[in-house]
Amino acid sequence: MQGFEAIGLQGFSVTIPHKQAIMPLLSEVSPVAQAIGAVNTVWRTEQGWSGTNTDVEGFLAPLRRMQRDWSQSTAVILGNGGAARAVVAGCADLGCRQIQVVGRNSEKLQGFLQSWQRSPIADLLSVHAWESLPKLLPAAALLVNTTPIGMHPQEQATPLTASEIQTLAAGTIAYDLIYTPRPTLFLQQAQQQGAIALDGLEMLVQQGATALQLWLQQPAPVDVMRQSLLDYLDRKF
Repeated sequence: MQGFEAIGLQGFSVTIPHKQAIMPLLSEVSPVAQAIGAVNTVWRTEQGWSGTNTDVEGFLAPLRRMQRDWSQSTAVILGNGGAARAVVAGCADLGCRQIQVVGRNSEKLQGFLQSWQRSPIADLLSVHAWESLPKLLPAAALLVNTTPIGMHPQEQATPLTASEIQTLAAGTIAYDLIYTPRPTLFLQQAQQQGAIALDGLEMLVQQGATALQLWLQQPAPVDVMRQSLLDYLDRKF
């Protein structure tokens, strides 16, 4: 951090495993980053280094375009890691009535739940064992995969079994934060069931655009950024 300051760096991105460790080194942390417990974007101010988390805005961008009323909706989130924290905050911002987080480790699930107890989000949030999915999925208006299951190079893996996928209601939004491959097997199966599929590419673009705007204090060229990412993925994969 002292080196960045010495060379006049205006801002930078933070990735795992440093998203939590950097927080005590900042002069200011945004409320959303405090709620999530992770910072992914840092920029320079007169007061020092400020940090926020742009993953929430990235996650929300394609959902907000749908202009839905989420007030009676249930969101089911697969996984309880760092990405799930941003998704929980995003679902609360949307106005979801219930946010159900599903995981395989009961101890980690309870720790996840406890970490939100001082937040208004606690009233919306519940945690569930993976075995509960068959009873949770039919009521899900939004199903989000925050796990790495299905990511390149394990394209044939999926977080849900075929029978679990079949419990999805037509019109459910299936959102996979993974963007390679496009689409994942999870999204292919969900579409066959009548779900609306979203992948993680737009989240990646939009969180980066939000960060760039903070650094440069001017609008980011979102279309250029999106096309550059698509071109890169086409070459690499």
